[in-house]
Amino acid sequence: MLKSTKKIILLISLLIAVGACQNTKVQNKDISKPKFVTSFYEPVKITKLDEGHYFIDFGLAFFGTLSLKSNIPQQDSLIIHLAEELSRENVINRNPKGTIRYQKTILPNLPGGIQTDIILSPNKRNSTPPAILLPDSIGVVMPFRYCEIENLKIPIDELIISQKAVHYLFNDDASMFTSSDTILNQVWDLCKHTIKAMSFTGYYIDGDRERIPYEADAYINQLSHYAVDSEYSIARRTNEYFIDHATWPTEWLLHTVMLFYQDYMYTGDVSSIEEYYDVLKHKTLQDLAREDGLISSTSDSLTSEMKILLGFKNHETQMKDIVDWPPGRKETGWKWAPEIGERDGYDMVEINTVVNSFFYHNMVLMSEIALALGKSTDAKTFNEKAKQVKESVNTKLFDKSLGIYIDGEDSEHSSLHANMFPLAFGLVPEENIETVVDYIKTKGMACSVYGAQYLLEGLYNVNESEYALHLITDTTNNRTWWNMIQSGSTMTLEAWDIEYKPNLDWNHAWGTAPANIISRHIWGVTPQNPGFKYVQVKPQMASLSGSEIKIPTINGSIYARYIKTENNIAVFEIELPPRTEGEFVLPKNYDEVLQSNELELSGGTVKLKAGKNVIKLTWIIHEN
Repeated sequence: MLKSTKKIILLISLLIAVGACQNTKVQNKDISKPKFVTSFYEPVKITKLDEGHYFIDFGLAFFGTLSLKSNIPQQDSLIIHLAEELSRENVINRNPKGTIRYQKTILPNLPGGIQTDIILSPNKRNSTPPAILLPDSIGVVMPFRYCEIENLKIPIDELIISQKAVHYLFNDDASMFTSSDTILNQVWDLCKHTIKAMSFTGYYIDGDRERIPYEADAYINQLSHYAVDSEYSIARRTNEYFIDHATWPTEWLLHTVMLFYQDYMYTGDVSSIEEYYDVLKHKTLQDLAREDGLISSTSDSLTSEMKILLGFKNHETQMKDIVDWPPGRKETGWKWAPEIGERDGYDMVEINTVVNSFFYHNMVLMSEIALALGKSTDAKTFNEKAKQVKESVNTKLFDKSLGIYIDGEDSEHSSLHANMFPLAFGLVPEENIETVVDYIKTKGMACSVYGAQYLLEGLYNVNESEYALHLITDTTNNRTWWNMIQSGSTMTLEAWDIEYKPNLDWNHAWGTAPANIISRHIWGVTPQNPGFKYVQVKPQMASLSGSEIKIPTINGSIYARYIKTENNIAVFEIELPPRTEGEFVLPKNYDEVLQSNELELSGGTVKLKAGKNVIKLTWIIHEN
C-alpha cells in the first residue's frame, strides 16, 4: 500500500543551537546549546475503516506532529485526529480521561508535491511559563501514536504519512538489554523509549501536562538516561536550571545534591559541582538542623532570606514534606487524603523519617563532593554530620521492639516509606536489616512509580534480588509496569494507573526506574570513581537464566553476557572499553570460581581489565 518501506527511517538530524529554550549558566558550550533532532517515522499499520477514512498506527508515541506529502493535490479538506489512546481496536479515543492527549484538526487542503505539517493548537498550561518553552523553529507538538484521517479523496498509495517527532540527540545503538524474562525485556523497552521521547524540550521535565522540571523526576530520568545513552548535556542543563528554580516539596529539593553528584560520577567533570558548591551546601537544608542533627521543614530557620538562597523565586513559597506522590485523594473532589494515596498512610509529623533519610544521604554525598574539590575540612564536617544524623535516626525514629522504623518523631505508625528510604540510603544497621526487609515485603508496591526507585534500590542494596525482580516483572495487579504496557501506552505513566491519579498523563520519565535498576543493580554496573575509569560489576541475577547488556559510559560501551546452564554453572563475559579497569563482585550464591582467565581473585572480587573478561562459576540454588 505504501510507496515507502515499513522501516523506521531517520531522515533529518537537525542540531539546532537554540537560545530560546531557556538558557542557564553553564560551562560547557555543548551543554548550553540543546541538540534537538527531528525524526520522521513511518506507520507500522494502516487500516481502511470506511471510504476515505483510515486508521494509522505508528507503533510508538512521540512528541511531534503529523507530516503529509502527496503526489496528487486534494482541494477539499481533510479531518485529522491524533491521539495516544484507543477506545477500541483501530478507533482513537476522542474523549480520553486524565491528561491523555487527543486533538482534532482540519487541514483545508493538501497541496501536491510538498511536505505539509499539521499545525497543532497549543495547550495553555504547557506552552506558557513556568513550562519549558520550545523554540519557534519546532512549533507546537503533542504526544501521539495513532492517527485517523477522514475525507481522503485521493488514493492512499499516493500519500506519504509520517510521524514528525522531536527529541534530543539520541543514539539508539548506545545500549541494549535482553534476558530470559520476556516481561523484563518489555519493561526495559518501555523505559528506554520513554527516555528518548521525553527529551523533546532539552530538559528533564515531569510530563506533558506541565512540562516543568522537578528535581525528583529529573533524578530518576537522569539515572535512566545514563543507562541508555552516553549523552550528558541534558542532565547538566537540567541540574543547573534547578539552582534558581527550586520546587516546593522538601524531598524534591533534597534531590539537588544527588543530581549534581551523579553528573560528576558519570562524567568525571568537576566544573558543575565546583561552580555551584556553595549553593549546594544550602540545598542540603543543613541550616535547618536541630542539635541532634535532624531537620524539619517547619524550622524557624527557614526564613525568607533562606528561601531565596534555596532557589525559590518567591520568598513566600511554602516548602512542604511530600514523602510520595500523589499523597491521596478523596473519591470526590481534589482534596488530598493520605488513606487513598501513595504514602501508605504515612504520619506527617514535623521530624519525619523520609526527609531525614534524604538529609543523611545529602551529607554523605557532600562529603565526597568536598573531597573531590580539595575541601578536606568541609568533607570532615559533612561526614561528622552524616554520622550524627544516622545515630539520631536509629535512636529516635526506630521502634526497637518491632525492629522497624516509625514515620517520625513520636509517631506510632510505620509505613513502607519510613523503612524503604533508610534501606536505600544505607541507614539501616546490619543487625536490623532482616526485620526491616521482612516488614517491607509485607507491603508490596505500596508506593508510587517514583517511590519504586528507592524501594528497588533498597532491596538490591541488601541482596534481596529475587523479591525485587518479582516487583519489576509482576503481572498480577495494576501497580506494575506490566499494567502500563497493557494500558496501551508506549511510555511510562505518571502513576501506576488512572485509579491512583485521575489526572495522570501517559508520559512521565520518573516511571523509568527499571532502566537504571537493570544496569546499576541487576547487572550491578556502577562507576567506582568519577568518569568510569574504574567500574564495579556486581550482578544480582536472581532467577534469570541468561542476560545480555550494553551499557554506555563516557569512555565507551561496556558489553556483558550471562548464561546459567542446567547444571548450575554460570558464565559471565564482561568487556570493558579501553583505559577502563574494574572489579567483579562475586554473587552471593556462588560456590566456586572455575575460571577467571588468569584474572586476579581477591576475597569476594575478581579484578577486571580492559577488553574481554570471562568468569565461570558454580552456582548454588539460593532462595531469599
